[in-house]
Parts: sequence; structure tokens; C-alpha cells
Amino acid sequence: MDAQEIADRLEIADLLARYTRAIDSGRWELLDEVFSDDALIDYTSAGGIKGTREEVKAWLAEVLSHWPGRLHLIGAPTIDFHDGQARVSAPFTDTLAPTREMVAAGTEGFLHGGGWYHHRMRRTPAGWRSTELVEEQSWRTAR
Repeated sequence: MDAQEIADRLEIADLLARYTRAIDSGRWELLDEVFSDDALIDYTSAGGIKGTREEVKAWLAEVLSHWPGRLHLIGAPTIDFHDGQARVSAPFTDTLAPTREMVAAGTEGFLHGGGWYHHRMRRTPAGWRSTELVEEQSWRTAR
């Protein structure tokens, strides 16, 4: 692995972390630093939508307002480079809670889930950006 590949891997790992920060904080404008203008985002395996970056930002703002307590954890990604692009798959788990306050684990409204985020990324003048995200929801539980 040369220095450029190491730097690319670190930048992509940071991009994945920025994605979770945007989702968990509800700062939807931060997704502009994760996705390209022409990105296609597919949450259909989790019962969500498939759409453009702007369509998905609006949808997330509406849907996730019901669960203001959010925490997504991303596992170690696999990254395959080819011709200035990368295919990235990263495991995730998420918890969606009805409040940000400390609540008992048995409180109604908790959602827990996990699966894989599959990205196609390309290097842009502003850094790596995701041009496509497909969420592969593997499991979901609700309380």
C-alpha cells in the first residue's frame, strides 16, 4: 500500500463517520459533504425511499424527527479502488429512540437495526464523495 492509498482509506473512513454524524445530529446539510450532487441513495431495504441527495435529505428530516435520539455505529469498511473510484461496504448498527433523555431499555418506540452500507465513491476536487449508497438492512427489532 502506498502513501496515497493510505490517505484515501483514511479520508473514506472519515467520510463514513461524517455520514453518521449528519444522520445522528439531524444536520442534513452535512450530507452535502458526504454525497455528490448527482448521488443516488437507496433506503428501500429498510422501508425507505430511493432518491436524489435533496429528496433523501427532506425525507430523513421528516421521518427521523420521530426518533430524536439516534446513534449509528459503522464497522470496519472494505474498500476496493479502481480508476479513481472506490467500492465501499461497511457494516452498521443503529438505534433510534423516542427521546434524547435517559430512558429505560423497555420504553416503547425503540428501533434497533443493522446491516451494510454499500457505497460507490469517486474522488472529486473537494475530496472523496459517495455517488451511490445502497443500504442493505439485515435485521430490525422494535420495542
